[in-house]
This record gives sequence, C-alpha cells and structure tokens, in this order.
Amino acid sequence: QVQLVESGGGSVQSGGSLRLSCAASGYANCMGWFRQAPGKDREDLVAIDNRGRTAASTESVKARFTISRDNSENTVYLEMSALKPEDTAMYYCAAGFRESCVGAYCYCSTSGEHYTYWGQGTQVTVSS
Repeated sequence: QVQLVESGGGSVQSGGSLRLSCAASGYANCMGWFRQAPGKDREDLVAIDNRGRTAASTESVKARFTISRDNSENTVYLEMSALKPEDTAMYYCAAGFRESCVGAYCYCSTSGEHYTYWGQGTQVTVSS
C-alpha cells in the first residue's frame, strides 16, 4: 500500500507557474500526474520511472509540464509553466508498479490505467 499526498496547488494568473509536490509513503517505480476538470474525463499528463526517465501524454503537455522525483524522499514533483485558464483542474498524483514494454524496452506509461495508488488531489485554478 502506498499513500500519496499532493500539495502546492493554488490560484495563479494566466502565464504563471506552479510546482506541485506528491509525497509517497513508500516506493513505487512508476509515478505519474493526472488532472480532471469539472465535467471532464481524467486527463493523463506525465510519468516518471525510478531512473528518472520521463514520458508525456502529448507534445503540448511536454512543452509546459515537467515531472521529476527525489527517490531519497519518495517525492515526485510537477513543474507547470505558462499556465492557462484551461489548465484549471484537480491535479492527482498516482503510483504503480506496472510498466509498459515494447520488445525489451519497458517504461512507465502515462495512462492512468497502469496506476494502483492515487492521492486525493490538489486544486489548481488559473485566472485570466
């Protein structure tokens, strides 16, 4: 069982930046960030494995969102820049052990289906 606690959300003006943190109670090789806006489906964002290799769901996410982790602290971060009102959502951290493999190459997917443990979320509100 891995418990996750997100922090760092808040209100920011368009064009601003935020850094979210997610503290995990234990180790998981795959960590990811996701978000859900009111009335919308959950959106995959970014993922990172225990060696620091990252993945992003889309090029536009990759351009503005950066995931990193501190294995010594079991903490994962999400740096968000050039924020837009459409980035307003609840942001969730997730952890899991399931990797996706293409041949011999295995990686942590950005798909939420691959994650077992979820935090309660932290709200990010971007005003224009």
